[in-house]
Amino acid sequence: MRAKTAISERRACRLAGISRSVLRYAPRQSAEEMQLQQQIINHAQLRRRFGYRRIHALLRRDGHTINHKRVYRLYHDAGLAVRRRKRRQGVAVEREALELPSAPDQVWSMDFVMDALASGRRIKILTIVDDFTKEAIDVVPEQGISGQRVTRILEQAGRFRGFPQAIRTDQGPEFTGKALDQWAYEHGIDLKLIQPGKPTQNAYIESFNGRFRDECLNEHWFTSLNHAREEIAAWRRDYNEQRPHSALDYRTPAEFAAANRQREVPEDREPDLAE
Repeated sequence: MRAKTAISERRACRLAGISRSVLRYAPRQSAEEMQLQQQIINHAQLRRRFGYRRIHALLRRDGHTINHKRVYRLYHDAGLAVRRRKRRQGVAVEREALELPSAPDQVWSMDFVMDALASGRRIKILTIVDDFTKEAIDVVPEQGISGQRVTRILEQAGRFRGFPQAIRTDQGPEFTGKALDQWAYEHGIDLKLIQPGKPTQNAYIESFNGRFRDECLNEHWFTSLNHAREEIAAWRRDYNEQRPHSALDYRTPAEFAAANRQREVPEDREPDLAE
């Protein structure tokens, strides 16, 4: 078998029908393109999670009439790219229909809500709700809440009103760690994990969180963590004891819970997520 022989650049260009100057041509950026590329780089440095399409939208907002393909070329030539974050592998769980419990403390729902102080420092708020009575069992703001802290909050709530049969949560690390799993096992509590990206499977706490943000977090400017604790505690008391709840025939959660204890709960109440 004959070995392949290399041919000269001159002969290759003659066979291809192009000139050597065309082969060696290197495009040069105009001053306009250099300036535009620098703007793309500036946007990308300020917003590191923005890809070229979002940067294209920012450039158009700045008044540039430019095609997204051109933005992509300049973006790519500048060596810019958004690194894909590795998705955390969720726990495989079977989908379970959301049903309204028939008694208090059958199922509690639990979730986190994020907010910030006036200083800009983030706070993390644990919300816990009884799915049947709609009572806000606890709403706890902290700078950070670990799985161990979650178990201490639940332990305190359980000693005050009794422990639930089950707790429904998403697959956050605080809820899927060993601390909560061990605590639930010791108290005979079933942990119900919803599927990743399916907040409607935890609709009762999602509904509560919406009201909490709209009526409390968006209405206050917390100057400190202690200030946040005071305002949130006051809102929780008002929610449980004063605020009428449409799903409870416009009674408060406290009134509904008291009526249930006296066996005066109407039997034809329809499950309703509306508030």
